[in-house]
Amino acid sequence: MHSRPSIFTPVLVVGCLIIMVSFAVRASFGVFQIPIADEFAWLRSEFSLAIAIQNLAWGIGQPIFGAIAEKIGDRKAIVMGALIYAAGMVLSAYSTTPLEHQAYAWLVGFGIAGTGFGVILAVVGRASSDENRSMSLAIATAAGSAGQVFGAPVAEWMLTVMTWQNVFLIFAAVILSLILTLPLMRAPAMASKAELEESMGTILTRAFRDPSYTLIFLGFFSCGYQLAFITAHFPAFITEVCGPILPGGALHNLGITTTSALGALSISLIGLANIAGTLLAGWAGKRYSKKYLLAGIYTARTVVASLFILMPMTPSTVIIFSIAMGSLWLATVPLTSGLVAHIYGLRYMGTLYGIVFFSHQLGSFLGVWLGGRMYDLYGSYEQVWWVGVAIGAFSAIVHLPIRERRLDAPASA
Repeated sequence: MHSRPSIFTPVLVVGCLIIMVSFAVRASFGVFQIPIADEFAWLRSEFSLAIAIQNLAWGIGQPIFGAIAEKIGDRKAIVMGALIYAAGMVLSAYSTTPLEHQAYAWLVGFGIAGTGFGVILAVVGRASSDENRSMSLAIATAAGSAGQVFGAPVAEWMLTVMTWQNVFLIFAAVILSLILTLPLMRAPAMASKAELEESMGTILTRAFRDPSYTLIFLGFFSCGYQLAFITAHFPAFITEVCGPILPGGALHNLGITTTSALGALSISLIGLANIAGTLLAGWAGKRYSKKYLLAGIYTARTVVASLFILMPMTPSTVIIFSIAMGSLWLATVPLTSGLVAHIYGLRYMGTLYGIVFFSHQLGSFLGVWLGGRMYDLYGSYEQVWWVGVAIGAFSAIVHLPIRERRLDAPASA
């Protein structure tokens, strides 16, 4: 009898650690908005633009690092990403103007790309058996959520004992320490002979000509829009619109006495619920059609967001929404990356998923920027919220025509 391959390989464990640390640092940037703005007397929008640029750079860098990993090796690409990430943090620590922070945000964004989903999910996917691949991708994605849960609180605690500049420098050192784990990340080239013989140009051309790839690209846009908008603006939305937290209630007894504290709690609840939702998506992706699961997730997001905005905002509806949206938060990532691997193979998964992820980050940039812009124009987040609802419904629809079958390689001459 043959034993079943273990899902917890060294590649998966190291991959989870890298993603967790990378995302913990990334998720903490909102905590630095007020300390940096107060020290230099900047408008809030100055550092917000740096965060938006960081998201855009992440999206641009993702297919680049995917291609680098496939050309010179996964570990070398991760080393490059960690070095660039750390350099961006160090230079930002010594920056004193908005332009400097916005310029170095490009380095941070590219560093996240080199240590984030695109490269790590590709190597985890190649190192996993067919039986375990969907769940392995989900576990690696959930590790990013775990980083989101503790990254911001750790940064906030560190700010009570040191300056934000020193926190940036410590974060840079932690990112560099990830390089020490890379000897354990040895993934086999689990690709067919036909895949190995194909050039990157050939597979990219075939993917770009395939309508399904275009639909996957378009569908991932709304995910980035919704996630970035909520992360950047939902706490402020709650602070301004939510009904009061009444004395004697469960939240008040837990020390959540203001709507601003409730806004911070909502982000943590989203991250916690996301871990369970992502793992469930990985389990389901092994058993059911990925495109229909994705359509269902985007439909559920549309319904949840619509009901939330139509009802009066109270502490109870905020908690319910945070848990519901959190369970759908990154559940799209293992399914989307798994769909790309299933249709186009593992050989150039990093590059192909990286290009799709660029759509996600275009949505992220637009969600952060448009949220602030429309708030300045209308004094409310309601209009930009309904834009997110509309594009969520669009994503649910565009996943339905995807042909979820292996794109066969052309016969050799």
